[in-house]
Amino acid sequence: MWNRLKRLFRSIFGGIIESAEDPELILQQLIRDMNDQVPRMRENVAQVMATEKRLAREIDANQAKLTDLDNKIKAAIRTGHDDIATTLIGEMHTAQKALETSKLNFEQAKVASVKAREFLDNYMAQVRRKTGEAMQLIAANKQAQMQERLAQTMSSFQLGDDSQTFDDMREKIANRVASAEAKAELASTSLDTRMQGIEKELANIEAQDMLMAYKQQMGLLPEAARPALGEGAPAANAERTLGAADSLPQERSKLTE
Repeated sequence: MWNRLKRLFRSIFGGIIESAEDPELILQQLIRDMNDQVPRMRENVAQVMATEKRLAREIDANQAKLTDLDNKIKAAIRTGHDDIATTLIGEMHTAQKALETSKLNFEQAKVASVKAREFLDNYMAQVRRKTGEAMQLIAANKQAQMQERLAQTMSSFQLGDDSQTFDDMREKIANRVASAEAKAELASTSLDTRMQGIEKELANIEAQDMLMAYKQQMGLLPEAARPALGEGAPAANAERTLGAADSLPQERSKLTE
């Protein structure tokens, strides 16, 4: 039971932590952590190099001390102070041992200094490489976030509903157009419209008959084309229409002559 509870809590809190983790923030924190290590590493390398330089100065000081002791021993022997010379020889032995120790420590410090500088250079190269990789990952994460927002926008835009609306409006307009065409066709074939067409045709025929009557009265029709007197109403209509007082100007001019 306890193991099952642990698995349950781990799954719950693990999911919460994973959902709360922002890759960009974590990568930026890693970059800051690496950069924060640089000053401390530089300080450590500087201390190693300082030890090397201190031992180098210590070697120089021991060598100078040995040279001074050698001169003093020689002077004491020349002046007959063997006891002083013996004491100085003991100090010389101690200085020689210190010089040897300093040289040994110096060699070790020099090796450590070289390794420390190499480690610092390698670490700085890793920092630059890791920083570049982190920036690329951050850019990729931003790109992924933008694509997620675009996907959410596209999913929230319900194209199907709008398409159905367009189809409904298209069908409605098509029905209105068809209805208007049907009404126009029905109006054109109605009795009033047909009667208007017949009246227009009769008016046109009557106008043609009157035109023929005018031409007959004016003598503009050949004999074969003139209808016999009393054969048709158009001539009579034309005579009634024209009348004696409404004779054409050409007829009046003939009578005057």
